[in-house]
Amino acid sequence: MSIEDFKRAAAEAALAHVEPGMKLGLGTGSTAAIFVELLGQRVEQGLDVVGVPTSEATRELAERFGVPLTTMKDEPELDLTIDGADEVDPQLRLIKGGGGALLREKIVAYASKRMIVIADESKRVERLGKFPLPIEVVPFGKESTLRAIAKLAIELGVNGEVVLRRSEDGCPVVTDSGHVILDGHFHRIDEPERLAAALVSLPGVVEHGLFIGLASLAIIAGENGVSTIEPTEVQQASRRIA
Repeated sequence: MSIEDFKRAAAEAALAHVEPGMKLGLGTGSTAAIFVELLGQRVEQGLDVVGVPTSEATRELAERFGVPLTTMKDEPELDLTIDGADEVDPQLRLIKGGGGALLREKIVAYASKRMIVIADESKRVERLGKFPLPIEVVPFGKESTLRAIAKLAIELGVNGEVVLRRSEDGCPVVTDSGHVILDGHFHRIDEPERLAAALVSLPGVVEHGLFIGLASLAIIAGENGVSTIEPTEVQQASRRIA
């Protein structure tokens, strides 16, 4: 089986958690896109749901597959978000934002009663950090913000380069919300909670890709089939504190 097969298997497993009448957060990225496609098939068969997309790309995809959509203005509280991740550790801490939608993804996840992560086995890690950490910042003063993040990382013992994300034509990547993204190539993040709290204290930082205390379940597909990661009682008690 290929990586695409694993992504599809995880997305199919997530469909079992979708119930009629649900208000769904629809994630962004290649695995989430497969889920939206499969959800559209269920809608065509009569499933009554409505979705809030986390990016313009997901909105366009949902419209193509016939998934009814709404907005956070009309539905500020959601039942379930299904989204992918760039990394998932054993404590259900995530790195997200490789697709550039981390701000909207986090808003939608926070507004949901539950968040289910779907991923292939390559996204399962023992420690976060190998995947570059996306940090969304306002364009004004981005150079100063980059320097502040790099200095903060050193103070916290997180080593690595912080760079501005650029598209293939060399221009800065601009998010749907009009911000730019800095990627922290930290390689290893031993204290994600500490780094997360420190990043949001910096002027210019809008959001970061550390999703801590938000996921209720991770569905991981690989060579050995589909497995899950569930939070411990301690993690459940501290959900959304970080």
